[in-house]
Amino acid sequence: MTWLVECIYCGHFLYHLNDGRIKCSLCHKKNSKEKINKTITLIYAFINNESALYVSKRLNISYISASKYYKTFRELCAKISEDEYEKVRGLNCEYEEYFYLESSKKQKDAVFDAYNFLTFDYENHIYTIMMPSLRKYKHQFLEDNIEDAYINEFSKFKRDAKLIKVSNYFNNIVQFWEYFEKSILIYKGINVQSFPYFLKEFEFKYNHTKDKAIDLLIKEYFL
Repeated sequence: MTWLVECIYCGHFLYHLNDGRIKCSLCHKKNSKEKINKTITLIYAFINNESALYVSKRLNISYISASKYYKTFRELCAKISEDEYEKVRGLNCEYEEYFYLESSKKQKDAVFDAYNFLTFDYENHIYTIMMPSLRKYKHQFLEDNIEDAYINEFSKFKRDAKLIKVSNYFNNIVQFWEYFEKSILIYKGINVQSFPYFLKEFEFKYNHTKDKAIDLLIKEYFL
């Protein structure tokens, strides 16, 4: 495999040490072949939307270990996305507000659990920003007896969002929404604190081809 022939840090030739590790002929960095192979294999699985549970069984590693790697990859996706945003922020952009509500949440007051985010399109480069959550205001809505009014407004917002999807189906923002809603289904039970990282994960994947995404994550991971 190419990453065992060329240094992942500088691209120069590697040579094998007696202890089984590899060392770069130029930058002299040492690493375990097994660790490199494991990490890169997990990056490939992550970009190909294999769940941590699935890949842990496929590679015969612990689910906890796979989950930790995936958490790190999502954090790197967010970092790369923020770095790329700095390069495109001066370009012209369009944006739309959107929400995501897990399909399993069907009860009336589930609207308070919706994730609301802005989606920007900087000349075919997607960037997302999470909006403040309404969860902390849920009890206040109930106490003030304005729950129904909010739910009615939220229902109107959902209809408007659907109209946007119908009238702008080939809009890049709408295509990202469709991609996100389909792709997020591979994960079950995302907690509130982690959701922004999952959103950034799919923003990153949407903006890059699989080969480019893998290359970016490998370089960022081994920096």
